[in-house]
Amino acid sequence: MADRTPLVAVIMGSKSDWDVMRQSADVLASFDVPHECRVLSAHRTPAETAEYVGQAESRGIEVIIAAAGGAAHLAGVCAAHTLLPVLGVPMESAALKGMDSLLSTVQMPAGIPVGTLAIGAPGARNAALLAVAILANSRPELRERLRNFRAEQRAKVLRETLA
Repeated sequence: MADRTPLVAVIMGSKSDWDVMRQSADVLASFDVPHECRVLSAHRTPAETAEYVGQAESRGIEVIIAAAGGAAHLAGVCAAHTLLPVLGVPMESAALKGMDSLLSTVQMPAGIPVGTLAIGAPGARNAALLAVAILANSRPELRERLRNFRAEQRAKVLRETLA
Protein backbone atom coordinates (compact mmCIF):
# COMPACT_ATOMS: atom_id res chain seq x y z
CA MET A 1 0.00 0.00 0.00
CA ALA A 2 1.37 3.39 -0.95
CA ASP A 3 -0.01 5.16 2.12
CA ARG A 4 1.94 3.97 5.16
CA THR A 5 -0.39 5.49 7.74
CA PRO A 6 -1.19 2.64 10.15
CA LEU A 7 -4.59 1.13 9.41
CA VAL A 8 -4.62 -1.37 12.27
CA ALA A 9 -3.68 -0.87 15.91
CA VAL A 10 -2.52 -3.97 17.76
CA ILE A 11 -2.60 -3.28 21.48
CA MET A 12 -2.00 -5.59 24.39
CA GLY A 13 -2.34 -5.30 28.13
CA SER A 14 1.20 -6.42 28.91
CA LYS A 15 4.57 -6.83 27.23
CA SER A 16 4.32 -10.53 28.07
CA ASP A 17 1.49 -10.76 25.50
CA TRP A 18 3.87 -9.76 22.68
CA ASP A 19 5.14 -13.30 22.03
CA VAL A 20 1.60 -14.24 21.00
CA MET A 21 0.49 -10.92 19.51
CA ARG A 22 3.58 -10.70 17.33
CA GLN A 23 1.68 -13.24 15.22
CA SER A 24 -0.99 -10.60 14.51
CA ALA A 25 1.73 -8.19 13.44
CA ASP A 26 3.36 -10.86 11.27
CA VAL A 27 0.09 -11.64 9.48
CA LEU A 28 -0.60 -7.95 8.89
CA ALA A 29 2.94 -7.49 7.55
CA SER A 30 2.52 -10.48 5.23
CA PHE A 31 -0.46 -8.68 3.66
CA ASP A 32 1.47 -5.39 3.61
CA VAL A 33 -1.06 -3.77 5.94
CA PRO A 34 0.43 -0.80 7.81
CA HIS A 35 -0.03 -1.25 11.55
CA GLU A 36 1.30 -0.18 14.91
CA CYS A 37 1.76 -2.17 18.12
CA ARG A 38 1.57 -0.86 21.69
CA VAL A 39 1.23 -1.95 25.28
CA LEU A 40 -1.71 -0.27 27.02
CA SER A 41 -3.64 -1.57 30.01
CA ALA A 42 -7.32 -1.10 30.76
CA HIS A 43 -6.47 -1.22 34.46
CA ARG A 44 -2.96 0.22 34.82
CA THR A 45 -3.14 2.94 32.13
CA PRO A 46 -6.87 3.67 31.74
CA ALA A 47 -6.51 7.36 30.81
CA GLU A 48 -3.79 6.67 28.25
CA THR A 49 -5.80 3.79 26.78
CA ALA A 50 -8.91 5.97 26.43
CA GLU A 51 -6.87 8.78 24.87
CA TYR A 52 -5.10 6.47 22.40
CA VAL A 53 -8.30 4.76 21.30
CA GLY A 54 -10.23 8.03 21.21
CA GLN A 55 -7.68 9.48 18.77
CA ALA A 56 -7.21 6.33 16.67
CA GLU A 57 -9.80 7.13 14.01
CA SER A 58 -8.48 10.66 13.44
CA ARG A 59 -4.99 9.16 12.94
CA GLY A 60 -6.24 6.81 10.20
CA ILE A 61 -6.67 3.62 12.21
CA GLU A 62 -9.61 1.57 10.88
CA VAL A 63 -9.46 -1.57 13.06
CA ILE A 64 -8.24 -2.16 16.61
CA ILE A 65 -7.00 -5.55 17.79
CA ALA A 66 -6.89 -5.67 21.60
CA ALA A 67 -5.40 -8.56 23.57
CA ALA A 68 -5.47 -9.10 27.31
CA GLY A 69 -5.47 -11.89 29.86
CA GLY A 70 -7.16 -12.57 33.18
CA ALA A 71 -9.72 -9.86 33.85
CA ALA A 72 -9.41 -9.02 30.17
CA HIS A 73 -11.23 -5.72 29.87
CA LEU A 74 -8.97 -4.04 27.31
CA ALA A 75 -11.08 -4.81 24.23
CA GLY A 76 -14.25 -3.69 26.00
CA VAL A 77 -12.68 -0.45 27.16
CA CYS A 78 -11.48 0.17 23.62
CA ALA A 79 -14.95 -0.49 22.20
CA ALA A 80 -16.45 1.95 24.70
CA HIS A 81 -14.19 4.74 23.41
CA THR A 82 -14.49 4.31 19.63
CA LEU A 83 -16.84 3.47 16.79
CA LEU A 84 -14.07 1.52 15.04
CA PRO A 85 -14.31 -2.28 14.91
CA VAL A 86 -12.56 -3.79 17.92
CA LEU A 87 -11.33 -7.38 17.72
CA GLY A 88 -10.57 -8.98 21.07
CA VAL A 89 -7.96 -11.68 21.58
CA PRO A 90 -8.16 -13.39 24.97
CA MET A 91 -4.73 -14.38 26.28
CA GLU A 92 -4.09 -17.71 27.95
CA SER A 93 -3.77 -17.44 31.73
CA ALA A 94 -2.18 -19.79 34.24
CA ALA A 95 -5.23 -20.21 36.45
CA LEU A 96 -7.96 -21.02 33.94
CA LYS A 97 -6.09 -21.57 30.65
CA GLY A 98 -7.60 -18.39 29.21
CA MET A 99 -11.26 -19.17 29.89
CA ASP A 100 -11.37 -16.20 32.27
CA SER A 101 -9.93 -14.00 29.52
CA LEU A 102 -12.36 -15.37 26.95
CA LEU A 103 -15.41 -14.71 29.11
CA SER A 104 -14.17 -11.23 30.07
CA THR A 105 -13.71 -10.36 26.40
CA VAL A 106 -16.83 -11.92 24.92
CA GLN A 107 -19.43 -10.93 27.56
CA MET A 108 -20.02 -7.34 26.48
CA PRO A 109 -23.26 -5.48 27.14
CA ALA A 110 -25.56 -5.04 24.17
CA GLY A 111 -24.63 -1.95 22.21
CA ILE A 112 -20.84 -2.07 22.74
CA PRO A 113 -19.68 -4.92 20.49
CA VAL A 114 -16.31 -6.64 20.56
CA GLY A 115 -15.56 -9.24 17.90
CA THR A 116 -13.94 -11.92 20.05
CA LEU A 117 -11.52 -14.46 18.58
CA ALA A 118 -10.03 -17.66 19.97
CA ILE A 119 -7.71 -17.78 22.97
CA GLY A 120 -4.02 -17.18 22.28
CA ALA A 121 -2.09 -17.68 19.06
CA PRO A 122 -4.97 -18.89 16.85
CA GLY A 123 -6.95 -15.84 17.94
CA ALA A 124 -4.01 -13.52 17.28
CA ARG A 125 -3.63 -14.83 13.73
CA ASN A 126 -7.36 -14.83 13.02
CA ALA A 127 -7.80 -11.32 14.43
CA ALA A 128 -5.27 -10.08 11.90
CA LEU A 129 -6.95 -12.02 9.10
CA LEU A 130 -10.32 -10.59 10.11
CA ALA A 131 -8.82 -7.10 10.13
CA VAL A 132 -7.50 -7.77 6.61
CA ALA A 133 -10.97 -8.91 5.52
CA ILE A 134 -12.54 -5.75 6.96
CA LEU A 135 -10.01 -3.54 5.19
CA ALA A 136 -10.36 -5.54 1.97
CA ASN A 137 -13.99 -4.45 1.64
CA SER A 138 -12.77 -1.11 0.29
CA ARG A 139 -9.37 -2.12 -1.12
CA PRO A 140 -9.49 -4.37 -4.21
CA GLU A 141 -5.74 -5.10 -4.14
CA LEU A 142 -5.99 -6.30 -0.55
CA ARG A 143 -9.06 -8.39 -1.38
CA GLU A 144 -7.04 -10.09 -4.13
CA ARG A 145 -4.20 -10.86 -1.68
CA LEU A 146 -6.74 -12.34 0.73
CA ARG A 147 -8.29 -14.38 -2.09
CA ASN A 148 -4.81 -15.71 -3.00
CA PHE A 149 -4.09 -16.54 0.65
CA ARG A 150 -7.28 -18.58 0.88
CA ALA A 151 -6.47 -20.36 -2.40
CA GLU A 152 -2.99 -21.21 -1.06
CA GLN A 153 -4.52 -22.62 2.13
CA ARG A 154 -6.91 -24.74 0.08
CA ALA A 155 -4.14 -26.03 -2.18
CA LYS A 156 -1.96 -26.91 0.80
CA VAL A 157 -4.73 -29.02 2.35
CA LEU A 158 -5.43 -30.77 -0.95
CA ARG A 159 -1.72 -31.67 -1.31
CA GLU A 160 -1.66 -33.41 2.06
CA THR A 161 -1.64 -37.19 2.02
CA LEU A 162 -1.92 -39.77 4.76
CA ALA A 163 0.28 -42.38 3.12
